[in-house]
This record gives sequence, structure tokens and C-alpha cells, in this order.
Amino acid sequence: MIFAASAVAILPLAGYIGRATEILAGRLGGGLGGLLNATFGNAAELIIGALALRHGLTDLVKASLTGSIIGNVLLVFGLCAFVGGLRHPVQRFNRTAAGLGSTMLLLSAIGLTVPAVFHVVARASGSALDLKLDTEIAAVLLVTYAASLVFTLKTHRDLYTGDRDVHSTESVWPAVGGLFVATAGVAWMSELLVGSVTATARALGMSDLFVGVVIVAIIGNAAEHYSAIVMAARDQMDAAIGIAVGSSTQIALFVAPVLVFLSYAIAPAPMDLLFTVFELVALGLAVLTITFIAHDGETHWMEGVQLLAVYAILVLGFYFLPARPEH
Repeated sequence: MIFAASAVAILPLAGYIGRATEILAGRLGGGLGGLLNATFGNAAELIIGALALRHGLTDLVKASLTGSIIGNVLLVFGLCAFVGGLRHPVQRFNRTAAGLGSTMLLLSAIGLTVPAVFHVVARASGSALDLKLDTEIAAVLLVTYAASLVFTLKTHRDLYTGDRDVHSTESVWPAVGGLFVATAGVAWMSELLVGSVTATARALGMSDLFVGVVIVAIIGNAAEHYSAIVMAARDQMDAAIGIAVGSSTQIALFVAPVLVFLSYAIAPAPMDLLFTVFELVALGLAVLTITFIAHDGETHWMEGVQLLAVYAILVLGFYFLPARPEH
């Protein structure tokens, strides 16, 4: 009951975040508005992850990271393309910005795959598992994310501000205040959510991996889900793809490395970047799919169906997958 109530309570807060981001996107442009939405939306993911680490739920944290990336590029953008495509036959977006986002996602997949391969090879050779590689890769990911912010906000800002409303006189400060208040509310509900997630998974007969990849990931990113779909319905696809792809990039390049460093201070044991083979395969398939869908700078409702189909197939795989083996 606590898990269900806290999950439902997060949804209206996501609505407030979505409305505030819509105002900011109108003033700053779809790309920058999407960046803001992804940042505030991922604040919930970061808070949930930190609280789960404090409770020693490291596997759940890693599963939610994987699920957030997969869910954003397949579920969220799939719904955006489908809902927007029902109202507009063809929707177009900035190919350069979308291409950069897809490339950053590929880098994210590489950054999360290398530690897993290293741990498998080290274990096969009889060497002790070394967290030093994970920490150094986390540092590389953070530096890369910082460089992407410079690209987005400074050197190539014009690529992300093409659809702003220069005639709008609405103040952005109430929207900014709403973002902070709603994010604080999400943090409160997230603490209740994390405290009840293990018991909920046991009661429903689900593995912690499935709960982390699907349920916690969807709830933790509810703000981006709502906002992206609303903007796609209004034919603001630059903002929609900025939210979906940008949020996944932030998860991999910012949230995951930060949680690795936080785990040294707040978790019973440091968090590594050792993901299961199925998680890595799902991540690679998600990146490959969104790259093919977004390469031409336009989308329609059938491409949304294709993305949702891939997500459904992966969810079924996670549901029937045995529990994560101990390592």
C-alpha cells in the first residue's frame, strides 16, 4: 500500500514539472527546455538511487539505471512518436542535435559495457575484482557530460533554441520555483517508495531486477514521460526528443557516475558497474533502435509503434529472466 500510494503521489508532481518545463521550453527553445526537464526529472532518479544505496540495494540501483535508459529511448520516445503522429502525419526535429544525442547514447553504452567485460575477464583469469576501473570510467563519463553541457549551452546553443517563443511575456521565475518545489515533493515520495520496494517485489512475486528495470525506472522518470508526450502532441519534437534522449544520456553520463562516487560514502559497499548480460544487450538494442529511428530527422506514428514493440519485448524478457546472480 505504501509503495502504490507513493508511486501514485509522484504522478501529479510530474505534471507540475511538465507544466513548468513547457513554459521554459517556450522561452528558451525546445532543446534547452528538454535539457532542463531531463535534469529536474533525473533529480528524482538520483534521489531514489541514493536512498536505495543507503539501504544496501545496489542491484536495484543498477537495474533502475538500465531501465531508465531503455525506458526513455523506447517507451517515452515511442509514445511521443505515436501520440504526436496521430495528430501530425510527419513530425520533424533537428537532425544535428538528435545525431549528437544518439552518439552520446552510444558512448554511454560503451562506458557501461567495458566495466562488465573487464570484470568477466578478470574473474576468468583469477584476478581480484578491482573497483578502480569503475571509478575511473565514472570520472571519464562525468567529464564527457560536462563537455556536452558546454556544447549545448555555449558553443552550439543555436542548435537548441530554434523553436523558442520570442514574443512570450510570461515570467519564467514561477516555473523555476515550481520545478524546485515539485522536485522536493518527488524526493519525499521517493524515500517512501524505496523503503517499501523490496517487500512489494516479494509480495508480487517479481524479481528485484524486474522491479528496478521497469517499475522503479518508470516511476522515477514520470516527469519526463508526461512532459515529452505533451510536447510531442503539440508538434514540439525537438523538445520531446531532447527530453527522451537527453534524459538517457544524463542517466548514463551523470547519474550513474555520481551514484558510484556516492556509494563510497553512504552505501554498505561501493557500487560497481557490473551489469548483467541481458541488461547490456537490452541497452545496446535500445541505442541501436533509436539511432535508426532518429537518423532522418523526422518521425511518424508507425515508428512509435516499432519503438514500443521493442520495449514490450525487452520487458517480457526481464519479467521471465531469473533473479540476478550473486557476484
